[in-house]
Amino acid sequence: MAASVAHGGTLTAHDRQILTAVNAGASSLSLAGSTFIVLCYLLFKELRKFSFKLVFYLALADMLCSFFSIIGDPFKGLFCYAQGYSTHFFCVASFLWTTTIAFTLHRTVVKHKTDVEDLEAMFHLFVWGTSLVMTVMRSIGNDHRHLGAWCWTQTGRTGKAVHFVTFYMPLWGAILYNGFTYFQVIRMLNNATRMAVGMSSQTFVSDTRDNMRALNRWGYYPLILIGSWAFGTINRIHDFFEPNHKIFWLTFLDVGTAALMGLFNSIAYGLNSSVRRAICERLDKFWPERLSRWLPNNLKYKNLQQESELVLFKTEEDQ
Repeated sequence: MAASVAHGGTLTAHDRQILTAVNAGASSLSLAGSTFIVLCYLLFKELRKFSFKLVFYLALADMLCSFFSIIGDPFKGLFCYAQGYSTHFFCVASFLWTTTIAFTLHRTVVKHKTDVEDLEAMFHLFVWGTSLVMTVMRSIGNDHRHLGAWCWTQTGRTGKAVHFVTFYMPLWGAILYNGFTYFQVIRMLNNATRMAVGMSSQTFVSDTRDNMRALNRWGYYPLILIGSWAFGTINRIHDFFEPNHKIFWLTFLDVGTAALMGLFNSIAYGLNSSVRRAICERLDKFWPERLSRWLPNNLKYKNLQQESELVLFKTEEDQ
């Protein structure tokens, strides 16, 4: 990955081979997962709502990030620069798209605004523009070199500090923003549930509890970024202070978890009830007998109210 540290020092050639294999394998899983979400969006027209469009952009960024991460043993020169900068650009774009999803949910649920679709152009400007600025800034004090499996930055503490500023600072900013946003959404729905119980409105209580069960899942989404990049952050800090002492197990976890970010995102954001329902509908057309064996009739098409995208879809359907 663009932000992982897996270079020479105390790492042997065998260690680098292992890291190369781990990176290629984990990135391949992420590439497969994100590609699946992209194909679902392109093939199923019923998924082309604004809420899932943001998931499509996230999966697209993950797909390209994983693709460039898989490219191993790049040649020196232009190709090395392209590999390093492209991976950095799309990885930054990936976690920035998660902030637009959090912003959309917060604006729809907490602020009761229905103008989120009008902000799509601003989302693109924010994500791709910020990713471009961070990638260009990364060139300050950096010297891409051919180091066995990847192109990394190696020019002293200045380059490492710039890399930290242009990747890990925006990353943890996104994690904090997502966590705060989802906390506000869940807290608001908790308050709505207590009010409904006080009014003894059984229908509203049932709907709100369904929303709460769904939105609780969103609360775990910031953990995806934390789990994907916690080891990378620790490894980067360690490498800054101890550049001549590489820890293999830390680098192993760094490379492995970071490369799985696209897979985690595709499962958490992409494999929701709307996607499963669209797939079940297609399967039911071609293999109705087999599908009826796999899924009971009352579970075949699960209601969207039990999933996290309920609030967003409700707004779109009401318009």
